[in-house]
Amino acid sequence: MLIFPAVDIKDGCCVRLKQGRKEEMTIYSSDPVNVARQWEKQGAEWVHVVDLDGAFSGVPRNREIIKEMVRCLSIPVQLGGGIRSLEAARDYLHSGVSRIIIGTGALGDRGLLTDLLEEFSPEQVMVGIDARDGMVAIKGWEDVTAVGALDLALEMKDLGIIRTVYTDISRDGVLQGPNIPAIREMAARTGLAVIASGGVSTLEDIAELREIPGVEGAIVGKALYEGRITLDEAIRAARN
Repeated sequence: MLIFPAVDIKDGCCVRLKQGRKEEMTIYSSDPVNVARQWEKQGAEWVHVVDLDGAFSGVPRNREIIKEMVRCLSIPVQLGGGIRSLEAARDYLHSGVSRIIIGTGALGDRGLLTDLLEEFSPEQVMVGIDARDGMVAIKGWEDVTAVGALDLALEMKDLGIIRTVYTDISRDGVLQGPNIPAIREMAARTGLAVIASGGVSTLEDIAELREIPGVEGAIVGKALYEGRITLDEAIRAARN
């Protein structure tokens, strides 16, 4: 299983939000590029980047920071946040982002995904499914829809998607452990490769995720930034 250290960008800074709420933001660095470089130096095999300004506004807001990050890193970048058009997706993929995550756009525009999968490999395009009480949340998690997370995942698979970042919003940024039953159900019922996000706070959490068939990665944010675990420890727990 892979560990993806998270670099969330808002107002040009590396931050973490609590359950996606803008008003509960902690700033960890004014230099997200340097943060990503430090994760690489510590052994990261990927970095998971989110343009939070893009997620809230609906259009990319931190392009230059992200492109500089890609130029500075030798490891691949997985990126989400505000990618809701073919042009935005192309711009990032052509600039060296290895994998983009379509979230809100996946719910509102099936044609976008169809077009992307015609032009790019399924390895380059994945869907982010963010759920609150099992229902899909969109627009930076501000709006909860009437669409079930599992239903959306199955529809995305039918379109040709092979991988999803699955986030339980209630667990994000609160260090209370991931929603193991929901993650297990997502992997088992959809057959998608799942990257679990939200709540990882201990090495035991990582070990538990590692044992779920179909879970190929875990995104770790606040636990790393606050020193609950080190990246080296997390990587070793994911591999054992």
